[in-house]
Amino acid sequence: MTIDTAIDPEIALHPLDDPVRSSLRGAHRRFAAWTGRIARYHPEVAKFVGHPPELDEQDWIDLATVLGPGGSTGLRGFGHVIPAGWTVVKEFDSVQLDGSGLRTEPDPGLAVLSAADVPEILELIARTEPGPFAPRTIEMGTYLGIRVRGRLVAMAGERMHPTGWTEISAVCTDAEFRGRGYASRLVRAVGAVVRERGEVPFLHAVAHNHTAISLYETLGFTLRKRSKVTLVQAPG
Repeated sequence: MTIDTAIDPEIALHPLDDPVRSSLRGAHRRFAAWTGRIARYHPEVAKFVGHPPELDEQDWIDLATVLGPGGSTGLRGFGHVIPAGWTVVKEFDSVQLDGSGLRTEPDPGLAVLSAADVPEILELIARTEPGPFAPRTIEMGTYLGIRVRGRLVAMAGERMHPTGWTEISAVCTDAEFRGRGYASRLVRAVGAVVRERGEVPFLHAVAHNHTAISLYETLGFTLRKRSKVTLVQAPG
């Protein structure tokens, strides 16, 4: 894979309509590999692959090259025409929430997590399943945590960085410690970090996760967009 310095820029798209490629053109360029119009993060950082809203024949060829035989990824958007040889593994609905109205609050009492904390982070992620987290995801931005008697029990942090925006992600709390307001505290604190850079927070959620969406709405997030994620597997 090579970084394409002459990418066909669908710059008319809002950054949040193309968050992966917007991030990889800008703040996360150091993690990017491009094949034609298809972009991917370094696999130890994130599993995301960016693509045009509508994939043409060459895009599917490039996507197969990026994924390798039998590789899989999630495509965002509606109406993808899946070529012969590809397999649709599953589909689910998602929502994108705009945090322009998020009530942020710096919180110096939270732990700033680092690469040294990754083994413990991965254990918490495995217990709570907020979404994918790779060995180097910590490098995508600031991650904050809450420790109880030295044990990491809750966390949240920054993931994609499309131009002017930052995604809040990995919001999770160990089941034993839920109901204490940890998630709200963490989201507000990460949002404060984002605002300090002059950016706007946003996040994604699975559409059926009504509990999480309700929490985010009480914090000031509003629905920006509904979408679908189609997990596809390349011929292999």
